Amino acid sequence: MRVSAKAEYACVAMMELAALYGGSRPVRVKDVAEAHDIPQRFLVQILLQLKAAGLVVSVRGASGGYQLAVPPDEISLATIIHAIDRPAPPRTGTDAQPESPAFAVIRGVWQEVQAKEQRILHERSLADLLRQAQQHNALSYQI
Repeated sequence: MRVSAKAEYACVAMMELAALYGGSRPVRVKDVAEAHDIPQRFLVQILLQLKAAGLVVSVRGASGGYQLAVPPDEISLATIIHAIDRPAPPRTGTDAQPESPAFAVIRGVWQEVQAKEQRILHERSLADLLRQAQQHNALSYQI
């Protein structure tokens, strides 16, 4: 599976927003960018895409920033990744030649792998990832 850097940054940013979900203060782009060494301008573009997908809302003003528009347990990794990177269409055989049995078997395996990847991405919510990160003390969410 290939996930772009942009989609990976989106997932990290969404975890930051999830960590502070329900708080009164929005998360500043600058804080997320600095905490994870993400170029701030790039992060703004990512957050605008996430906003267009209905996953985040922006708050204007001096104390503005971004907040989740949906609870963290209702946002899957698949939702985030698909908001940033459109899923590739499934590969099919060429119309000019019939598919050999070997190609049919191999393509069946690729489809099975892709289906399992998608299942895992749909099953993992931001809340799950946040719990996992907190258990491993892998991330610090003190912005």
